[in-house]
Amino acid sequence: MTSTVLAVFGLVYLGMILGGLPFLQLDRTGIALLGAIAVIGSEALSVDEAAQAIHLPTLILLFAFMVVSAQMRLGGFFAWVTRKLAALPIEPPLLLGALIVAVAGLSAVFSNDVVCLAVAPVLIDACEQRRLDSVPYLLALACAANIGSAATLIGNPQNMLIGQTLALSFAGYAAEAATPVLIGLVVTWGLIAAHTRGRWRAAGQAVHAVERRDDSETLDRWQTAKGLAVALLILLSFLFTSWPRDVVALTGAGVLLMSRNLHSSKMLGLVDWELLILFMGLFVVNGALQKTGLPAEAVAALASAGLPLAQPGPLFGATFVLSNIVSNVPAVMLLLPVAQHALAGPLLALVSTFAGNLFIVGSIANIIVVDAAARRGVRIDWRRHARIGVPVTLATLAVTAAYLWLRVQAVN
Repeated sequence: MTSTVLAVFGLVYLGMILGGLPFLQLDRTGIALLGAIAVIGSEALSVDEAAQAIHLPTLILLFAFMVVSAQMRLGGFFAWVTRKLAALPIEPPLLLGALIVAVAGLSAVFSNDVVCLAVAPVLIDACEQRRLDSVPYLLALACAANIGSAATLIGNPQNMLIGQTLALSFAGYAAEAATPVLIGLVVTWGLIAAHTRGRWRAAGQAVHAVERRDDSETLDRWQTAKGLAVALLILLSFLFTSWPRDVVALTGAGVLLMSRNLHSSKMLGLVDWELLILFMGLFVVNGALQKTGLPAEAVAALASAGLPLAQPGPLFGATFVLSNIVSNVPAVMLLLPVAQHALAGPLLALVSTFAGNLFIVGSIANIIVVDAAARRGVRIDWRRHARIGVPVTLATLAVTAAYLWLRVQAVN
């Protein structure tokens, strides 16, 4: 049975690396789902054991914030913010800074992927209207969304998983992440501004941005206010109460689904069901591997060889490497069992998220931005992205390493 589990696990994580499997029309979600089916079908896990392997609080929290984010998208909030930013009468470098701050703040609450999906098309149109090269701003959007999402335990899926699994304090984590995130945003602005070096204009003379709306981008003030009010109440409860975060967020999502004007099918249609299935499939496959006892033996062997993954240094390196091989969510799932140090939670969250800026395939947010650009005739290939992504990643990880080293010294 162990050999079967190893074969399934190997194929699933090979699929995570490649984004699919040869000769099969499968993406990462389909691979994870088939892996879970194979584990259950081979009786490596019973149905009950598979259900127990799925961390339901994480899935509930993730689903609830997908609903909250859907409310904000349908209310036109993200497009409205982007238009207002683009209309600011400021020079391009300052506009870049304003975009980075706004995107990071939104991503910390509403998820980086959702923010990129909603902002990218409007941002491209706004840059065209101001005769600005959209590429620096699009790269800033992706980088700032990833970095900003690391600021809270709800900014991205892997942070939700880490926070729920390790029962981290919401306010405590935010305090730990604040310094690396804020410095990282400043570094990102500096690197993109320096790389652009005055080449901000696309063609012709600069013109002031003119707001252009269509029906899908019109701000619905009531729906936006309703979504913001619910999001604020959820955040306040996370910060100042000990109520279960998944229950609070799910209750908020339920409130938003009760609407006289906004049909629930529209909101649920924006829920990323594939991501939820990906999580469930990986939970089951990883649960089967844990049951074999092989991961514990591997961790012990590495410790004997002088590489104790439970220690901050090796865990930092393993998180960075795995996040860029299998992507951040699968990497975090693999490493959570060894997250025993007092700062292991913040380390996993910060490093796995910041590592996503390295290459386009490092995070879904990057892919969303690049795809949105391609649909509007703006080409961002891996080289152009890497010119910003690589230095941003190395710089932000260096800041994180220095900060965590200081915190480890203080803890010890």
